[in-house]
Amino acid sequence: MSAPDEDTFPEEAAAEEMMDEVGSDEDEGVEMEEEGAGGDGEKKVYVPGIEPLQPGEELEMDRSAYRMYHECQTGAPCLSFDVLRDGDGEGREQFPLSMLLCAGTQADTAMSNRLIVMRMHNLHGTEKEKEGEESSDEESDEEEDEDKKPQMELAMMPHYGGINRVRVTQRGKQTLAAVWSEKGQVEIFDLQPQLEAVNSSAAMAAFISQQKEATALFSFSGHMTEGFAIDWSPTVPGRLVSGDCNKNIHVWEPGEGGTSWQIDQRPFSSHSKSVEDLQWSPTEATVFASCSVDQSIRIWDVRAPPNSMLSASEAHSSDVNVISWNRSEPFLLSGGDDGLLKVWDLRQFKTGRPVANFKQHGAPITSVEWSPVDSSVFAASGADDVISQWDLSVESCDAGARVEGVKDLPPQLLFLHQGQSEIKEIHWHPQIPGVMISTALSGFNVFRTISV
Repeated sequence: MSAPDEDTFPEEAAAEEMMDEVGSDEDEGVEMEEEGAGGDGEKKVYVPGIEPLQPGEELEMDRSAYRMYHECQTGAPCLSFDVLRDGDGEGREQFPLSMLLCAGTQADTAMSNRLIVMRMHNLHGTEKEKEGEESSDEESDEEEDEDKKPQMELAMMPHYGGINRVRVTQRGKQTLAAVWSEKGQVEIFDLQPQLEAVNSSAAMAAFISQQKEATALFSFSGHMTEGFAIDWSPTVPGRLVSGDCNKNIHVWEPGEGGTSWQIDQRPFSSHSKSVEDLQWSPTEATVFASCSVDQSIRIWDVRAPPNSMLSASEAHSSDVNVISWNRSEPFLLSGGDDGLLKVWDLRQFKTGRPVANFKQHGAPITSVEWSPVDSSVFAASGADDVISQWDLSVESCDAGARVEGVKDLPPQLLFLHQGQSEIKEIHWHPQIPGVMISTALSGFNVFRTISV
């Protein structure tokens, strides 16, 4: 798509826009072409971190490794986003696909930020290249290509201050976004006007004509500093937990009418440094987990403030950046500044030892998430500009034929995705199996690999 200039959001940016299709010149490679004499290059698999690119070598995307791949930009980059559930059904795999996302920008000036709802649709899969075939009807091919162009609508609400993290939930008929911003407040927004705008051209026109700074349903300034950690409860609609850079955690209880929350002013306070991420238990309504710069992961119960129930005090050798709670198994996944990915069995959490430990990324882990449809599959992103996909159910003897030169890779590693710079956050789509969305300084990728 043709993005508006960074930090500028003209009215046209809220209308229909185009996303770039598969086959861009981004270094989206799982395959490397090595330029040789006379331009004849020997193609081989490139594995990040194993060996650096040599002079004259460049990465080339292997289209056959993707079932779908699209990319887009929103002007200023987004540090965080979340997937909005829609009414198009569960487990859908038939192309073209559509999806709804909510994202928040990190623009150069506080005034230039936006809370964005985006609707991507007409997302087609990657087609196998027809080598050696010449089209007899170029005009019809062009028409077909035009029909398959992906589409995107953006409904952008001005928001004062860069948005550190966004999480969305459904509460009755409300679609709510919780926003941690650099101004030190946690705010709740009703996304209904933006959702109506991306689904109707008339509503979009009205939305643009009435556009003004986003007005929060509710805001909380009690953290007294900024933060990143925030999570909606999957079991109690409207229940929220937020954590800040001063080590404090607050639990929000929803009030009557959907526009107010009660927040205990006494924080949960066992951490000694910044709280980086929070995750509610998917099965126990009063239990949540946290991770911190103090290298620990802690498990809490809202009925027993202000201290944690369980802790792994040296979960990683440095900052623990992100955690994800498995939806159907008692497993917690963590990623740290040490570049390690660790899987914790909560039944053995007191031992302080993970049940699995992976070192594939060459830089701090920035995001982790279990697959919503396969309890053994997870993904992670790192500051090394790589997204990795894993399957814990794979044993060494199941790995099959390994590609030459990659025999040292763990058998559980399914895929390494590249092409973005400074990847900040990844999410699986909960209703479209295998589809992953990532946000980075360079924009968004939407893709599905052949491995998941």
